[in-house]
Amino acid sequence: MENSKIERTHHTVNLWHGCVEVHEGCDNCYARVLNNRYHHENPHWGNKVPRLIIRKSFNDLLKFQKSAKDKGETHRVFVGSMMDIFEKSMPLVDGSGREIEGQDTGYLRDLLFQQITAGLYPNLLFLFLTKRPSNINKYIPDSWKSNAPANVMFGTSVVNQETANKMIPELLKVNGKRFLSCEPLLGEVNLSTWFEQCPKSKRIDGKGHSWLFDGDDPYVKCYYCGEYRDARTGRTIGDSFSLESPIHWVICGGESGHGARPMNPIWATNLRDQCFASGVPFFFKQWGEWVSEHHESVSHRDYQGAYQHSDAFVTYTEDKSDYYGQYMIKIGKKKAGNLLGGKEYKEFPII
Repeated sequence: MENSKIERTHHTVNLWHGCVEVHEGCDNCYARVLNNRYHHENPHWGNKVPRLIIRKSFNDLLKFQKSAKDKGETHRVFVGSMMDIFEKSMPLVDGSGREIEGQDTGYLRDLLFQQITAGLYPNLLFLFLTKRPSNINKYIPDSWKSNAPANVMFGTSVVNQETANKMIPELLKVNGKRFLSCEPLLGEVNLSTWFEQCPKSKRIDGKGHSWLFDGDDPYVKCYYCGEYRDARTGRTIGDSFSLESPIHWVICGGESGHGARPMNPIWATNLRDQCFASGVPFFFKQWGEWVSEHHESVSHRDYQGAYQHSDAFVTYTEDKSDYYGQYMIKIGKKKAGNLLGGKEYKEFPII
């Protein structure tokens, strides 16, 4: 029994419906569109409106746990597609719009954390995705801050370099396993600053990686502690350390739905290559509505449809050059598929 159509998870659970936009990745939020479609008279999106309680959520979790246990498996549970678990506490209403006294979203969040701590869901791996990583340590139990449960992963949404520079340092303040959802990917993202953490000094400053080249030798050393590693393989030299990324999973995908923006293939392939080089599991979810004119799904008839030059959104600044001429064609999410370079990438972290 799997209740989610989201490819990276077995199940999705929402304790409530409702949120408010944080950054440009929220511009075409599918959850807001769905909520406004079915609750247009009492919307739950915004800073000053209550959230809609989903009463069946905890019963669903018990069902998910039983199903996973019966199969002898661990099932991933995404929390949540219609909410942000680390949003500030907000009032709750029921389906009729009546306020629920004595409870708010913070109460539901705490209840879930208590149940996880008590071991109610040993066969479920919770994926807590947030656009508010600075709130994680505010709201998790104190015991998690030093010893997060093994069946919990904390993630944040990154859509371009600006959001990466803002969100990832906050995520790294959280103890436990961490992941990035680079979806919708709206710009180039360089993760080397965080992937190239020295395993000895553990130094990451969000501005530059720890490693520096030592003359003409094919080795680099940590600026902080002097630890050496092979620049070609990433392996540390002469001791028992292993180079481990503080990011344990990366999900990548293009935007779908009304108003979807194109994702340059170079952004996706560069992200994949960074993950491969650092041994980080990479999951490519989808292209979204747009693909390159060279994509295997494009036919001659597609050229009669929507056609967009990429000058408006493809800019590379690392080498002070701009790369133009990437034409994108809107063929729809289903036809665009999820092949990157002709291959599926559905890697998962081993927990």
